[in-house]
Amino acid sequence: MNHILNENNLSHINIRSYLIGFILSIILTTIPFWIVMTRSSSYYVTLGIVTSCAIVQVLVHLFCFLHLDSKSENGWNMISLVFSLIIILIIVSGSIWIMWNLNYNMMVR
Repeated sequence: MNHILNENNLSHINIRSYLIGFILSIILTTIPFWIVMTRSSSYYVTLGIVTSCAIVQVLVHLFCFLHLDSKSENGWNMISLVFSLIIILIIVSGSIWIMWNLNYNMMVR
């Protein structure tokens, strides 16, 4: 149970990675939950903490559970992930920019 072999018998995934990922996921879920439920800080501090914990948790899932690194598939997995993130960033930021401008132009008149 210490490793799982793929069809090429090259991938050694160990249970330690899963346990570390699970513990980090619990911690990164508990921190924002506690801050939101206790309302212990201002709106912007809470928003920053929740956002940063979400980003770190996505990275934990990518590296600990999906085992994504620069060496898997000769780096093509990482390149495709970076390309996807760039496209998502362009789409989201462009949509926010358009909605902001539409809101501004509609409220002025």
